Amino acid sequence: MKIVVIGGTGLIGSKTVERLRTRGHQVIAASPNSGVNTITGEGLTEALAGAEVVVDLANSPSFEDKAVLEFFETSGRNLLAAEKTAGVKHHIALSVVGTERLQDSGYFRGKLAQEKLIKASGIPYTIVHSTQFMEFLNGIAQSGTVGQTVRLSPAYVQPIASDDVADAMADVALSPAVNGTIEISGPERARLSDLVGRYLKAMNDPRTVESDPEAKYFGVRLNDHSLVSDDNPRLGSITFEQWFAKSAQPR
Repeated sequence: MKIVVIGGTGLIGSKTVERLRTRGHQVIAASPNSGVNTITGEGLTEALAGAEVVVDLANSPSFEDKAVLEFFETSGRNLLAAEKTAGVKHHIALSVVGTERLQDSGYFRGKLAQEKLIKASGIPYTIVHSTQFMEFLNGIAQSGTVGQTVRLSPAYVQPIASDDVADAMADVALSPAVNGTIEISGPERARLSDLVGRYLKAMNDPRTVESDPEAKYFGVRLNDHSLVSDDNPRLGSITFEQWFAKSAQPR
């Protein structure tokens, strides 16, 4: 089966491509670097010719409100139109647990706009809502840093390792479309401020974490339900400690 992975050279994309090729499928790792651009439309027709499944893992290069909305709307329209012409039978997109609850954020407004385009396209689809990636912990710490203090919400998170995300995306790509949303999550729930504190300590990072219920997460105030799934998610198997031992390097 021919499968096209948009964003196929990124963190999740490269791992998803590897898994699908190992399972014997013809996989195109599509990205601007390989001549496939969902914003300009360049290379889409050629890449999608004969494809049965498209996995959209592309992400906006900018988190600025207007730019991120334009990215997901333009990319979504171009990609779905090309898929319809090519006769693609299953469109899969990776989104975020809590997207519909976090609409004060421009990024999540962009993701919701993307999801609405998919649902209205007429192409059989599966939307995968994922919790935050463990690989994003450093970026979360940076977002809350002032001087040597990191101010973060104590809201619950349940982060998932990118390897578990890629396993799930490969399985979804080889399964029938559900014409709905499924959720994936890490195996352990923790408070965001506590988890980032553990991460920084393990990294020998001298910054200290201050728990602050008013601290915003990329522009949004969180509560204990914002970023976690109680909708029977598929759970990854990799714990924070296992991920850290394999993937992170203390300073």
